[in-house]
Amino acid sequence: VAKALTDYAFIELKLDKVEIRVAEENKKSRGIPERLGFINEGCIRQAEWLYDHYVDHIVYGMLTKDWNK
Repeated sequence: VAKALTDYAFIELKLDKVEIRVAEENKKSRGIPERLGFINEGCIRQAEWLYDHYVDHIVYGMLTKDWNK
């Protein structure tokens, strides 16, 4: 599903960049962009209030030129 959405973003929407943000501690969620070849672009500290505390987000990005490889 994630690959199909990425393909849709680049092909149909003609985006130049796609970002995926995931909670730093969520290893399963982090595996998705890593498996698809997204690049870890950094951390947004205390990006989201989740349950009873703030969590950091890891930002992954992919450019059109990287997607075509």
